[in-house]
Amino acid sequence: MLEYNKQFVDGKRYEPYKTDSIPNKRMVIFTCMESRLVELLPRALNIQNGDVKMLKNAGAIIRKPFDSIMKSILVAVYNLKAEEVVVIGHHDCGMSHVDTNALTETMKKRGIEEKKLNTLTHAGIDFHEEFHGFDTVEESVQQSVNIIRDHPLLPSEVKVHGLVIDPGTGKVDIVSKEN
Repeated sequence: MLEYNKQFVDGKRYEPYKTDSIPNKRMVIFTCMESRLVELLPRALNIQNGDVKMLKNAGAIIRKPFDSIMKSILVAVYNLKAEEVVVIGHHDCGMSHVDTNALTETMKKRGIEEKKLNTLTHAGIDFHEEFHGFDTVEESVQQSVNIIRDHPLLPSEVKVHGLVIDPGTGKVDIVSKEN
């Protein structure tokens, strides 16, 4: 990767991607870190470099109103002129299959000591709450949309929408749309 990067920079292949930090479409997209979406999602939605702020995590899940994704959304709204937020989940998401007991066992097999897991529990961290997935992608997207929409620091004029994309075809379905 580093050798490629050197050639990329030396050949000035970055020039077609030059833009500023304000998203052209005044939009934040919050989606899953799913590798099948890296190129598919922007192409399926006609998003070019510089059009949106793109935020990602496992499952496109927001569970707490002041987690890092929500803070990033607020910074994009207040400092980067974003006017809309779109949460995009996807079918066949790995987070829909997370079994926290199996995950714990895998961690132990990979060298995480029971003592460390117990320390987290005693520190008030609910492992299941932090790592559990979801039953349906539509419910998960709606949960994230609701947390964003109901956030006390989000201006009322900011529109928040929820979509689900098929990672095989790029087809997008609406879960929740704000007019």
